[in-house]
Amino acid sequence: MKRIGFVRHGVTEWNRARKWQGHSDIPLDPEGIAEAEKAAARLAGEGWEIIYASPLKRALKTAEIIKEANPGLRLVEDTRLVEVYGGQLEGTTEEERVKKWGSEWRSLLPTLGMEPDEDMVARGIELLEEIRKRPEENVLLVTHGGFIRRLLQAIVPDLQQTDRILNTSVTVVEMHDEENLCTLYNCTKHLSDA
Repeated sequence: MKRIGFVRHGVTEWNRARKWQGHSDIPLDPEGIAEAEKAAARLAGEGWEIIYASPLKRALKTAEIIKEANPGLRLVEDTRLVEVYGGQLEGTTEEERVKKWGSEWRSLLPTLGMEPDEDMVARGIELLEEIRKRPEENVLLVTHGGFIRRLLQAIVPDLQQTDRILNTSVTVVEMHDEENLCTLYNCTKHLSDA
């Protein structure tokens, strides 16, 4: 059995503005750094062996902060963990999308250049299959909300998901041969615990 911990990056200025980030390389803001530090403290001592991270600044910085608090963890950047590409949607708010393309803008996703869900899921599954063959049993993936949500739909199809994966939330999936089990979902207790 592999235990996979999914961690979303800390908050960014674009998160606050509710802008679609996608592949846009937006850094953590000061609160995002503080969130990552709290997540790092929470994850210390939980037996994680390796971190795979998206190379986008917001995820990579979150992973680096986690690594600093967890000596001995190896950090591996992997482009397959980048957020879903948003095409023309990147940098826009919901209001701007409605103004530009109308209230049914979601029906236009293929023509606006958004990465198809199946392509994003395929790259995530490919990485998980490689991880299954590695010796580490407890693996952290530091990545993005849209990526995590879509990949969870594929690997734990019965999981009841919320609309948003929260910044620095931790989700844990036990990967078994016959069925995957989500043992922790979208948990941010580290942001409220003293």
